[in-house]
Amino acid sequence: MMHQIILAGFGGQGILSMGHFIAHAALLEGKNVSWLPSYGPEKRGGTANCHVIVGDEEVGSPIISSATVLIAMNQPSLEKFESSVEPGGIIITDKSLVPVKPSRSDVRLYEIPATEMAYELGNPTYAGVVILGKLTALTGIMTEENFEKALKAILKPSRHYMIPDEMKALRQGAEYECS
Repeated sequence: MMHQIILAGFGGQGILSMGHFIAHAALLEGKNVSWLPSYGPEKRGGTANCHVIVGDEEVGSPIISSATVLIAMNQPSLEKFESSVEPGGIIITDKSLVPVKPSRSDVRLYEIPATEMAYELGNPTYAGVVILGKLTALTGIMTEENFEKALKAILKPSRHYMIPDEMKALRQGAEYECS
């Protein structure tokens, strides 16, 4: 199975970190991985996206022309990348920041109020982890255990105190029932 994932939003939402967490956890799963970040020159508020490919086979190119999954953390990202998702693919949106549904009916849509959920958890930066929880539940791309190992490996030690709440956010995203 090959998962070709586009994650997109604006700078400061943790888009590149989300991709990095997926890639690291998938490596721990013994998968072949490619992670290609892309961002504008602005520090915060500019565009950010990354391509993550995870599979059992070798990854030929880090560039995705046909995604199996799109994670859109804001409306402009949905509008820009929804046409890149293959028919039958998955689109996961942060319903808190993406008020308009995709125009396509040939994909599976999961709308999660991730930013609202993150605020309820006490930290808006957890929104991406909520979304990754749903991705994990839908695809089995990584285990909860390996996600936690990825957090420990990637986050600065001064941020490790956040890991229990990040794991809670992951579980809440996985368990969220989309209507």
